[in-house]
Amino acid sequence: MTGSEYKTVDKSTMTKLTIASLPSDIPDLNSVDSTKDNIIASWLQNWIKNDLSTGKISTGNLLPQKADIAKYLGVSIGTVQNAIRYIEDNGYVESKQRIGTMIKDLNSSDAQVRKQTSKRDRVIASIKKLIVDNNYKIDEALPSSREFSKMLGSTANTTRLALEHLSALGVVESKNSRGNKSNWILRQKPQIDSATEEVSGDISSDTLVDQVERDLKNYITKNFKVNDKMPTHFELADVLHVSIKTVHDGMKRLIEQKILKARRGRYGTVITRMPDSEVSPEDMMFAPASDAVFYNYERVEKHLKMLIKTNYKVGQKLPSMDELSKELDVSSNTIRKALQNLEKEHIVEFSRGRYGGTFITRIPEEKESAKYSWVSVNHEHIKAYKTPSV
Repeated sequence: MTGSEYKTVDKSTMTKLTIASLPSDIPDLNSVDSTKDNIIASWLQNWIKNDLSTGKISTGNLLPQKADIAKYLGVSIGTVQNAIRYIEDNGYVESKQRIGTMIKDLNSSDAQVRKQTSKRDRVIASIKKLIVDNNYKIDEALPSSREFSKMLGSTANTTRLALEHLSALGVVESKNSRGNKSNWILRQKPQIDSATEEVSGDISSDTLVDQVERDLKNYITKNFKVNDKMPTHFELADVLHVSIKTVHDGMKRLIEQKILKARRGRYGTVITRMPDSEVSPEDMMFAPASDAVFYNYERVEKHLKMLIKTNYKVGQKLPSMDELSKELDVSSNTIRKALQNLEKEHIVEFSRGRYGGTFITRIPEEKESAKYSWVSVNHEHIKAYKTPSV
């Protein structure tokens, strides 16, 4: 699915189910035949299926908070989280960051909202690839969950969940024991497609930004030409159905690749080359764009760190926000935001009252970076200075 095919989800318009919506008959969680999370998953699936058919709940309703469900069942939040992952795999619910877990249309297998690929999904893809690359045979013993964790650099719990998902698909089977010490047997060779190749890899990478980067390139190719001005972050977030911060991170990558150039104020972000073209010689004249992509407060934050490192000692007081805003030619709100971030890093602390102010509590380790003067150069003028080819 591309960004335009997902629907926008507005949490304020969605119905949040309460614990009272759940069945009153709590399942027996002491069974020796199955784990608690699997028992809870089956219980939740039966509830969703029955109450959807009777109209007690509807597609798009949000599940109660995991903490509330955990308290109701007398289990940990982690156990509930695992159970919800299982029913999501089975197509009963769909989760979205900062929204919650919503009940899905049981007759549709397509995802309706855009979400980040989870670490578990990456581990699933990586295990599939590892099985194929190492040429494991059917009925051959595989490494334990902990051994897979060491190979892939993932947590033991995430790896266990990945293996249990593969077990549900019939790819592997657990033998002899449960949990992280299980011995796993290969039952069928996993299929490796382009999607698996794409998802497998660095377990900690931010794949939603990868997706948005690709969608931005496609969007530029279809709708714009060189020197066109890009829509605002807000407009792009609406088109791609992601947050403004995710758009910012995606744009940052395109700026680093010299596809875009960020200019301050009303000039906005301009396309300097098409995504499928090579970097032109004139683009090479510009300094690296890494500093141009920071929000104003991030620039001020970096500057303040250097200022503190070179001019102040622990315990000394910084100038007032008013003085700093005049000195750096930015708004006092920008200074406030930058200082709040420095407080979170325990570099400064605020004190109220007559003798209050902003005091240094730690000297930051900030490396100096080269300072560039950004100029706008007409590409037609640059052509006149190109060395003619012989």
